[in-house]
Amino acid sequence: MKVTLLGAGHIGATTARLLHDSGDYDVLLVDRDAKSLAAAKTSGIATAIMDTSDAKSLHAVLESRDAVVNALPYHMAIPVAQAAKNAGVHYFDLTEDVEATKAIKRLAVDASTAFMPQCGLAPGFISIAAYALSQGFDQIQDIKMRVGAIPEFPSNALKYNLTWSVEGLINEYCRPCDAIRDGQLKEIQPLEGLERFSIDGVEYEAFNTSGGLGTLCETLAGKVRNLDYKSVRYPGHCVLMKFLLEDLAMGTQQEKLKEILRAAIPTTLQDLVLVFVTVSGWRKGEFVQETFSRKIFASQVGGKTTTAIQIATASGICTALDLFREKQLPQAGFIPQEYIGLDDFLQNRFGQAYNGTVPVRGAADATDLLTRLTHKDSSTVKTNRVVSDLALTPTC
Repeated sequence: MKVTLLGAGHIGATTARLLHDSGDYDVLLVDRDAKSLAAAKTSGIATAIMDTSDAKSLHAVLESRDAVVNALPYHMAIPVAQAAKNAGVHYFDLTEDVEATKAIKRLAVDASTAFMPQCGLAPGFISIAAYALSQGFDQIQDIKMRVGAIPEFPSNALKYNLTWSVEGLINEYCRPCDAIRDGQLKEIQPLEGLERFSIDGVEYEAFNTSGGLGTLCETLAGKVRNLDYKSVRYPGHCVLMKFLLEDLAMGTQQEKLKEILRAAIPTTLQDLVLVFVTVSGWRKGEFVQETFSRKIFASQVGGKTTTAIQIATASGICTALDLFREKQLPQAGFIPQEYIGLDDFLQNRFGQAYNGTVPVRGAADATDLLTRLTHKDSSTVKTNRVVSDLALTPTC
């Protein structure tokens, strides 16, 4: 399958490596920054330097390819999706932006190709897990989706490091959030709904952020009483972000805030990803609850650290593309994440990064890479420290 991958940042480069090493994808990695492309080029991945905001150049790099994977900032989602439709190629992205997804869904209405946005962690995998759990109930009461991409060793007042896109971070902190309350679709405010809990003895907080639900509100409309998504951080983060965005009015000066964060908050390779979903409702007349949980850590791969957010996000979009290539998903129109079965995801060679077990499957490089991502000793099938279940305890 011929794939053009736009954006050679941390997530884009990891995605390109996984697809290329699988042997089933002809990957062309495109970015405007030659330095970002250097490592991929030395790994044998085809690269091209291009201004991705130029419509003519974008069309040229997409035509004659089978699909485009968009790993650019969220504001490029709509123009790239439009270019994909014009060029007649399938479209996949990682956007958390709600309005962009709505626009892409409109583009897909009469398209002969497929459009599948929000293929990362949240939105993405979290919707797949939540939808799968919800199908085991006769009547659904509550669905709570919580995801955190955070430093393993917080050391500043925000208790945060830059582990992924600053643009995406600010966007999810500033845009309205979808939710279902008492059976009704609602728009609720970001940075509200603060709650605290502990996992494995460590205290965390969670609060409303935009985009993490994907299309799940629409899919489960009329079938669930309460549904919400919150981002997980260490205690104290939310109140400081509200101070910056509201009291200091940085929400109206987002470009300046991004500059401040990039200059003041260091990146880290020592991160972790928390994923947990709780669904409660009625089954055979009994009120019950089920939980799905994962904890993913950064890992050494070939002497180089691959972060937890890289593992989680790149594995998500690679799995979606792989299932599409295998024709396990619709081949045209808009494809929500919840069209992917949880078992299908976790059994996929890329999705096994979430599963914690990687069976031996011959000598495919992609399988070997994911083995090393999820295990210190690739000869075992038991999870080590990179993927583990969580023990969740509310904090009063």
